[in-house]
Amino acid sequence: MEKLRPKLFHALKHYSKEQLVKDIVAGIIVAIIALPLSIALALASGVGPEQGIYTAIVAGFLISFFGGSRVQIAGPTAAFATIVAGIVATNGIDGLIVATVMAGIILILMGVLHLGNLIKFIPYTITTGFTSGIAITIAIGQIKDFMGLSYPKGTVTIETMEKAQAVIAHIGTFNVQAVVVGVVCLGILILWPKVSKKIPGSLIAVIVGILMVKGLHMQVNTIGDLYDISNRLPAFHMPSIQLVTIKNMLPSAFTIAILAAIESLLSAVVADGMIEDKHNSNMELVAQGIGNIGSALFGGIPATGAIARTAANIKNGGRSPIAGMVHSITLILILVVLMPYASWIPMPCIAAILFQVAYNMSEWRKFIHLVKTSPKSDIIVLVATFVLTVVFDLVVAIEAGILLAAILFMKRMSEVTEVTGWKYMDEENDADSISLRKVPKGTLVYEISGPMFFAAADKLLDITYKNEDKSLILRMRSVTAIDATAMHNLETILKDCKRKNVTLILSHVNEQPLSIMQKSGFYEMVGKENFCVHIDEALKRAQDLQ
Repeated sequence: MEKLRPKLFHALKHYSKEQLVKDIVAGIIVAIIALPLSIALALASGVGPEQGIYTAIVAGFLISFFGGSRVQIAGPTAAFATIVAGIVATNGIDGLIVATVMAGIILILMGVLHLGNLIKFIPYTITTGFTSGIAITIAIGQIKDFMGLSYPKGTVTIETMEKAQAVIAHIGTFNVQAVVVGVVCLGILILWPKVSKKIPGSLIAVIVGILMVKGLHMQVNTIGDLYDISNRLPAFHMPSIQLVTIKNMLPSAFTIAILAAIESLLSAVVADGMIEDKHNSNMELVAQGIGNIGSALFGGIPATGAIARTAANIKNGGRSPIAGMVHSITLILILVVLMPYASWIPMPCIAAILFQVAYNMSEWRKFIHLVKTSPKSDIIVLVATFVLTVVFDLVVAIEAGILLAAILFMKRMSEVTEVTGWKYMDEENDADSISLRKVPKGTLVYEISGPMFFAAADKLLDITYKNEDKSLILRMRSVTAIDATAMHNLETILKDCKRKNVTLILSHVNEQPLSIMQKSGFYEMVGKENFCVHIDEALKRAQDLQ
């Protein structure tokens, strides 16, 4: 069992001046990337622009200091935007603080009780469904500012459907100049990466948007027209806490905690693959809890690990939590010196940045792929979670998605599980025992037993092999069923095998798993010649590859 020890202490054991320089440079670059995103995500969450930066400063520093990942960069993310906006609209800032602090306590308890692995019980279809749903809600919420629409006083637009109805009802009030600024900024965001990957496109879009509005005297709303801008440092604020508030905020707190856990651990896993390290999931959950409590009490909003900012940190040389801490310190300097100028940023530019965020998180290709290739029960969960996220909210979507997944899983297991009379045979008397066969040099054989579903699919990722290995045989005679999460993990194994020049061979794949593999395209990626009906054929295939 992993000890609850921050990665910072481990990283400092073999720290060098050269790595310190790299971490400082990476932290500064990530801070520049985080600045416009933090402002945009704060506005999408229904709070002031500086509160997004407070989140990146406080939560970013605490999560890097206490975290279980060497390179995780934390801050506000799009996943929280809709739920935060709903809480603020109905319960105010104090309600948000209470919900976020409660979520932080839940995360700390999860880490202390070593429950980090429980996240595997959230099916891949649910995370994909609500992530795509959040992307749609963010996009709908930005149409007003992108087009410069005007709503009559008293128009209520809290829920996504209310926002969509308001857009349709007042589409005729669009501002041509706002649309021009929005389209130009969106074009920069799309095309700038082809020009330079060192300077973030969002920063260029903000600068161009300001120059257009100020230089051409365009009648376009800016942040300063709609919000009061503050360059004050984060200040401690303890809300008035009542029992009824705690009771009302509990569902939202659980949703924030689940989202923070899923996003942070997913980001940590992605980072592990990029730097060939292994994060401490339970320590990461504790750090997420501490970071969210700190963020809430110092004027911020919920935070979690941000995959894009973490990847930028790694690509720019960051290899220790020092980079994340430098990122936070840099944002403090930016807040004090440059924050007053944020009032010049046009709202269509903010909308364009959030459109790109929504597109990047939508995973529409993955969504369509799952709809085309997954079992019907997985498709039902995926679509239901997506629709409920858009039509209602994230709390309803996650609760209903998990309940629906559990019910359909039990139904699936009842259909594929058989109880038959059997006689115990030890391995030496088993005619199909691998011990009775000669395994070619450089070949590894793993046998998978039982249905491969979302709660057990992560065991596939425990399969290990070395660069010098030539073949990996997965013996699947006892696998009666497979779902989308397990299929995703098999695809991950295949990609890793190809990267290490290891041939993946599958032996005795049963009817249901084979059907899913064929529909998903996995069968073609592995190759017909690497699907063998028996272990003897698989071993011969491995021998032929020597």
